[in-house]
Amino acid sequence: MTRAEFDQQFLNENVRLLCGVDEAGRGPLAGAVFAAAVILPEDFYMEEINDSKALTEKKREALFPVICEKALAYSIARVNEDVIDEINILNATMMAMRNAIEGLSVKPDMILVDGNISRNLPEPNLCVKKGDSLSQSIAAASILAKVVRDRYCKEELAIEYPAYGFEKHKGYGSKKHCELLCTLGPCKAHRKTFIGKILAKGQELC
Repeated sequence: MTRAEFDQQFLNENVRLLCGVDEAGRGPLAGAVFAAAVILPEDFYMEEINDSKALTEKKREALFPVICEKALAYSIARVNEDVIDEINILNATMMAMRNAIEGLSVKPDMILVDGNISRNLPEPNLCVKKGDSLSQSIAAASILAKVVRDRYCKEELAIEYPAYGFEKHKGYGSKKHCELLCTLGPCKAHRKTFIGKILAKGQELC
């Protein structure tokens, strides 16, 4: 079954507009979490649209404008690190997803959500484990969210905090990032609720 065929099984006389939703940036030590919502035409199919993690950065960038052009509607939202620290990453992720869905120019008839949690998201929705590899709509959303977050890391965080190398590790806990975090201390972009253990073990990491 192709990813488009997976989506087709949910379309019927009551479901014409199917929305895929996914996030990017749930695991990093710094920066915002992003989410995208995408509604693709029923007859649209591109084999290249796949889980963003399975694609190169160059391929994601090439697919980004195609998805934006072909989509019936798409929306991308972000929730910043201060809010993540205040309400926790799960609630922040759900907030970003909800904001993305509510930002669509048309209301979807059904929503496919990557993962196994859809707390506080509009109904009807269905959680799909590994949905970014199964559903074309979710895969498209994963690409949009990932591309926009990577650009944010390179064009905002890396420029504002050049010493931390955000353009390379995108905020994830790479060895180099952890070493810089221990050496320089956290910047305002770091998620305070994520870095405590790393700072506590700073001598070992550095």
